[in-house]
Amino acid sequence: MENLLKKLDLTSLRLFVAVCQERNIARAAEREFIAPSAVSRRIAEIETVIGLPVIQRQSRGITVTPVGETVLRYALAIIGNIEQMSAELSRFSSGAKGRVRVVANLSSIVQFLPEDVAAFGRAFPEVSIELEEENSADVLRLVGEHAADFGICNAVAGSEAFEQVPYRQDRLAVLVPGGHRLAGMARVTFNGLLGDSFVGLRSESALTQMLARQAAAEARQLDVKIRVSSLDALCRMVHAGLGIAIVPEQVGLLYVNALDVRLLSLRDAWAVRRLIVIFKAREQLSASAAALVGFLGSGE
Repeated sequence: MENLLKKLDLTSLRLFVAVCQERNIARAAEREFIAPSAVSRRIAEIETVIGLPVIQRQSRGITVTPVGETVLRYALAIIGNIEQMSAELSRFSSGAKGRVRVVANLSSIVQFLPEDVAAFGRAFPEVSIELEEENSADVLRLVGEHAADFGICNAVAGSEAFEQVPYRQDRLAVLVPGGHRLAGMARVTFNGLLGDSFVGLRSESALTQMLARQAAAEARQLDVKIRVSSLDALCRMVHAGLGIAIVPEQVGLLYVNALDVRLLSLRDAWAVRRLIVIFKAREQLSASAAALVGFLGSGE
């Protein structure tokens, strides 16, 4: 039974499936445009490799043995996977066209999507993308309501109800004013920040809710002095000395040379977050949407 992968080939499996479905070698050969003797030889080769009979030949046709039923089940799965792969690859060779509506959270849009969408556009110039920013909870809602082809969000509660593929991983960091007491530190813990005043995003953002949960786990509350609607505004508020902020690390890096701020690593394990692509069902995606999902899902 060793090295079946090397000894069994797709043609033999395809002919075996045809024989099982037709229950007759001659009819299977006619269906596959091949001589009956060639079909019989292929079946014999399978039996030699396995060491057990897969069919029993009778005067009016064949019956499939229990071993053959097992081989048939796997052969159908293998052939089905090959056909599905062929269908998906054909989307690339034929060139996807059309419009794709994507809803994505702020973190993915600011950190990763501009470059990824631009690269996809070069590969698929006839696909237009409508990208809308939403918080992670609304991404789930809109995809669930079929108001978008697919969404990109953090792996939050409720995302398990959708089909999903990994997109990227981001890390949270701490942005502090240049003159802050921690400005000379390289790494800090969230617990060590809880005595400070914070600048935060709107209450419905996934980041805000995560920080509130983590503070509650420490039996504390965040002292949020001001809330803003964008990461750009958040960083500028820190620059103005209005508080410190937890931001995606790549966002903070954009500002450390432009503003009087310092970026510190956050040591807590939860500071590493997963971004995922979610959709209702892969077979419901248009060719254009499936091409974009495949492109983005290969980026992690």
